[in-house]
Amino acid sequence: MNWSDKVILVTGGTGSFGKEFIKIILDEYHPAKLIVFSRDELKQHEMRVAGFDHPSLRYFIGDVRDGDRLRRAMHGVHIVVHAAALKQVPACEYNPMEAIKTNILGSSNVVEAALDAGVEKVLALSTDKAVNPINLYGATKLAAEKLFVQSNAYAGGMATRFSCVRYGNVVGSRGSVVPIFLQQRSNGRLTVTDQRMTRFWLTLEQGVRFVIRRIEQMRGGEVFVPKIPSMNLADLAKAIAPEAQLEFVGIRPGEKLHEVLISEDEARGTVELEDMFVVQPSGVLWFGHEWQEQGKALPDGFLYASNNNPQWLTVEQIKEMVAPFEVD
Repeated sequence: MNWSDKVILVTGGTGSFGKEFIKIILDEYHPAKLIVFSRDELKQHEMRVAGFDHPSLRYFIGDVRDGDRLRRAMHGVHIVVHAAALKQVPACEYNPMEAIKTNILGSSNVVEAALDAGVEKVLALSTDKAVNPINLYGATKLAAEKLFVQSNAYAGGMATRFSCVRYGNVVGSRGSVVPIFLQQRSNGRLTVTDQRMTRFWLTLEQGVRFVIRRIEQMRGGEVFVPKIPSMNLADLAKAIAPEAQLEFVGIRPGEKLHEVLISEDEARGTVELEDMFVVQPSGVLWFGHEWQEQGKALPDGFLYASNNNPQWLTVEQIKEMVAPFEVD
C-alpha cells in the first residue's frame, strides 16, 4: 500500500495512541495529509508546541458526537483510525449516558460520515474489556465493535470497509497504573487491587505498528487480535518498587481478575496466524474467508485469557518496559 498519496484522519488524535501513531506515520510512511480530530484545543496546542508541526499535519477541533463536523472533516479522507473514546472504567460507570454518547453513538457517527465521504478504510480500536464485559465501558466497546463489523453490510455496494483491532493494556498510557505506582514509590507503599490479577500488556509502539499493518491487510469485517504477553500485577509492583510494602485494596467495581481477548464462543470463528488471531464475523454472506487459507482454526474450548497465556513477562522484562516512564 502506498501511504504517500493517502489522507488519514485520526479521531482522538491527541491521546496516547494518537500521538504515537502520528509520530510513526509521519516519520516512516509520509502520508499526503494527516488530520488530528479531537475536542481539546489545549492538547492540540500542546502537541504543536511539543514539535508536532509537520507540514502534512492538520488540526481539526471536533467531537465524534457531532456527525456534521465529522462529515466535513472526512471530506477527501482515504483512511480513518478511530481512537476517540471515554475509556476510564470508573468514569464510565458513574456517567453511563456520556459513555454511550461517545463510544456508541460517536462510533455510529464515524461510520455514517465515512460512508458519506467515500472513505476507503476505517479501523477502530477496541479493548479486551469488550469480551464478556462486566462494566459499561466494555459494553460500549462491544457495541462499537459490532457496529463497525456489520457496517460492511450496511455499506451496501459502497467501497468503504470497516475493521477493528482489539488488544490489552498499553504500558504507561493515560489511565495506566504505571504512573500511579511510580508516584507511590516515594512513600514506600503501593496500593495493589489483588495480587492474583493479570493483564495483557503491550507498548504504545507495538500497538501502533500492529494497527498500521492491519490497515494494510484488512478486507473488512475482521477483529484483529495480536499475540501479546501477560503480566501479573504483583510482579509489576515488584518491578517498579521492589522494597515497597504492598497494600491490597480489593478489585474496583467493574474490574475483572483476568481479562479475555478471545472468548470460547468467538474462537469457533477465529483463525490463528503466526503473530495474531483474526476473529471473523459469523453467519454473514458478504465476508470472504481468505484468512482461513493463511492460518489455522482454533481447537474446541480455546480461550485466550490473560491468566492462561503461554507468554509471560518476567519482573526484569517488566522493568525494561517501564524504564521509559521513569523520571530522573
